[in-house]
This record gives sequence, structure tokens and C-alpha cells, in this order.
Amino acid sequence: MLPDIDKLSLPEQVAQMIVVRASGFLFDHQIQYPVWEPPAATLQHWVQDLGVGGVILLGGSAGELAIRTQQLQKWAKTPLLIAADIEEGVGQRFSGSTWFPPPMALASIFRKDQKLGLDYAQKMGAITAQEALAIGINWVLAPVVDVNNNPDNPVINVRAFGETPDEVSQLACAFIRGAKTHPVLTTAKHFPGHGDTAVDSHLDLPVIPHSLQRLAEVELPPFAAAIASGVDTVMSAHLLIPSLDPQLPATLSHKILTGLLRQKLGFSGLITTDALVMGAIANRYGATEAVVMALLAGADILLMPVDPEEAISAVCTAVESGRISRSRIRESVERIWQAKSKVSCEPVTTTGFIERTAQKDSLEIVGEILQQSQIIHGSALALEQLIDVIKLNNKQKVNLYNIIIVDEIINCAFLDKSAPVITLTNQVGYKIQIVDSQTQNTSNLEENHPTLLQVFIRGNPFRGSAGLTKAAEDLFKKLLTTKGLQAFVLYGSPYVWQQFIHILPIEIPGVFSYGQMPAAQDRALRTLFGM
Repeated sequence: MLPDIDKLSLPEQVAQMIVVRASGFLFDHQIQYPVWEPPAATLQHWVQDLGVGGVILLGGSAGELAIRTQQLQKWAKTPLLIAADIEEGVGQRFSGSTWFPPPMALASIFRKDQKLGLDYAQKMGAITAQEALAIGINWVLAPVVDVNNNPDNPVINVRAFGETPDEVSQLACAFIRGAKTHPVLTTAKHFPGHGDTAVDSHLDLPVIPHSLQRLAEVELPPFAAAIASGVDTVMSAHLLIPSLDPQLPATLSHKILTGLLRQKLGFSGLITTDALVMGAIANRYGATEAVVMALLAGADILLMPVDPEEAISAVCTAVESGRISRSRIRESVERIWQAKSKVSCEPVTTTGFIERTAQKDSLEIVGEILQQSQIIHGSALALEQLIDVIKLNNKQKVNLYNIIIVDEIINCAFLDKSAPVITLTNQVGYKIQIVDSQTQNTSNLEENHPTLLQVFIRGNPFRGSAGLTKAAEDLFKKLLTTKGLQAFVLYGSPYVWQQFIHILPIEIPGVFSYGQMPAAQDRALRTLFGM
């Protein structure tokens, strides 16, 4: 039950506009990002005493999340919005749930068969929403509706549904339609378009130099389409776009959030900032001033402020000084109440959680998407002969090497001793060697033996992969020169695949997968080895 807004004090109303970050793990000693994720006592204080309006979660298993969200809702006097960045399904963030390939995989299917691509996008939305609710998440921070037309984009990349406004619009709207079959909120991000940047806004402020005409033709149509499809929230981008506002980034710009999004595009739902702890904002505008500026710009939700208590205090001070009106705060809280009345805040049950998470049909759809979006290089004869050559090498006791390149071994969600890149290659006789961006010396790698090279590269927030791409490319070329490359698999970026594949001889088999998770590894290697 939502309380009467007018019976809330000013600090209580402002607190409802705050969404804080927390760990999905249950115990303090499991917290992985202590700078951003508070200990339980602090989190309880924020939820129970300050009355923040929502929590965004990261980390832990689906089972742990089911318990965590119950705990959070029990602490709260007013039902919480509980959010997660689950653009690739709940399993992307919370192990055990269904983990889809990146959205760009659907674009590759859509280009060949529009009906099939849209069907998969809608099912992806529905499954994501169903599993989110099963573990207590009622706000899905997806879909990404940025048009990724910059191959060097380090932060959007394969998170986008494609490279053209049409494919992004159609696929994102299909995802929204699927998700709306369940009582969750959906989110179009990152307004007004983060697809043509070469800078990660988690670290610094990107600048988009495009004209108003270009923005109207490329960046804005997917947002207009998402709004027409009934998307519940729109997330701002930490971008400077001089043609729209030469001084302020979108998150802090009244011209962009109110003038363009509210008035011109007619969006009446919730506007949320992207995380206010991100370098593009926090490093330039400060922890408290950025919060006030975002509200003046038109934001309703202040996502991940550096210090929630200071943020509430700063907004209250701005109201008391006349800088922000009381009616402006009330407008946002009314929108938050409308959003909260749409979603389910019902307690999670063990039976419901198990019956609605990672079901056989969902996992089969993931497999179909992986299969349909997979790219195979090499002649049919080369693929057929690979396993025969491997058997002959084993019979002759020739050492076979499986070199795996990842960006960071110690923080790799898809690589452990049970990962198919290790287990399936072990089955056919390969020895493992792992390289990451911290590997200083690769001279000990076996390059004069038959080698399967498996590379994991995609754009990742906070982690550029440019250096890793260069290291992988150097090793790739060296293996070609020494005639050691037996087969090649790349998981992640189709742009990096294009860099490699144009110099890979037709007689050397290769496989590309948009996904990096175990299901993608399994599918790619079974294709390669004819299993």
C-alpha cells in the first residue's frame, strides 16, 4: 500500500526519488564493490530510516536474490522498486537464471529473418521479466535502444539491438512487448543515444558532435518507438551533445530531459538518471550539485548518488532556498507512485522461484538464438577433417594446445574449471594455456604445436578491450606465420571477428559467437568439433 504523498515530509518525498546500489550477496564479507555497496546495517538504515525509493542489485545467485529482495521489502515502509541491469537476461547478473546472448545477436537473426528475430526478442523480454519477478526484481533496466553505429564503442557495442534505427526500434519494441506481459517496469536507455561514442562514460564524458538532423534520423527514432510501445522509464546518458545543449550533459540538461524527452517526444513516464557515481558526472559536477542539477533538468529518479544521505539533504536545501519548487518534487513522486502501482511487490516464494526460473523452454530458446546467430568460417572439408586431424595428433602423441585469451582471469564470470572451453577441449586432447591483459610475458606460450585459439573480446563498461585486441591479434598472426593455428573461436564482438577473419585461410576452421557464457562456448565448440 502506497501512503498519501501529502502526508510524507519533504525528506521522505525526496528519499523516494533515490535508488541506491547494493550487493546481491547476503553477507557483508561477500561484498565485491565496497566503494559502491554498503554493509547491511547501512543499507537497512537507508531503506528503513531514510525511506529510499529503490535498490539496484548486482552479484549473487538467483537463489540469494530471492532472499535478498524479501529482506529489502521487509525493511521498507513503502514498497521498493528493485532494479537490475539484466539486458541479457537475469542470468547475466545472477547465476542460475537464464542467460541470453547479447542483444546484437538478435540483430544478426533479424537481418536474415525479421519474423524470427522479433519472435526471439519478444520471448527474451517475457522470460527476462518472468525470472526477474521470480526473484523479486520489478524494474528491468533494459532494453538498450542505442544504435551502435561506431564499431569502436567501448561501452554499448553488442549491448545494442543493432546498427540501424529500424532494427533497433523493432527489436527493442518486441522486447518491451514481451516484458509487459508481466508486472515489471521496462527501461529505454541511454537517452538521447550512446551508440556513436568511443569513450566510456563510466570513466569520462563522451561528446556527440552530430547535428540535430542526424540525431533525428538515427539516435532518436528508437526512443520514440519505445515510448509508443509503452516503455515505463527512460534512462539518461552521461553525454555532451552540443547541438542539443552546448554546456551540460544530457543527464543534467533541462533542454534535453524536459524540452526534448518530455515536451517534444511526449514521454510521461519515469525519467531516471544513469548512475550518478559514474566518472562523467561525479568527477565534473560533484556528489551533491549533480543531484540537484539532475532534478532541475527533469529527472524523477536519482540512480546511485555518491552519498544518499547527502543527496537527500542537498535536494531539501535546494527546495528550502527556492532553487527547486515543492511542486517539482511532488510531480516526480506522483510518477514514482504510478510506476510502483504497476509492478508486483509480492513476496517471493520458494516454489514460485523454482518453477519460473531457468526452465527447459527458456534454455532451449537461448540455444536456438546462439545457433541462429553463430558464424562459421572455413570450408566444409576443413570442419570435417579437424576432428580426424586431432585424433591423428593424439595417436602420434603430438602436443595440442588450447590458448584461451580473456580480459581478466580473476574476475571472469564465464570461465572456471567446468567451462566448456576447458572441459570439451580437454576431452579431445588439448592442453590449456590462459592469457589475460595482465599477462606480461607470452614467450612461454607453445606456438610451434597445433593450437586452438579461443578469444573472448567484447566492449565492457569500465574495461576497454583495445589492448587485449592487439595482444590477441599479434598472437593470432604469429600462429599463422608458424603454421601452428589449427582452429579459431571468438566469443563477443563481431567487429573484432571481422578484423581477424579476413586474414584467416579458408582451410583453417573458425567459429564466432556473440555470447561468452558457458552455453555459447558449448554450442561453438560442438559446432567446431562436430559433436
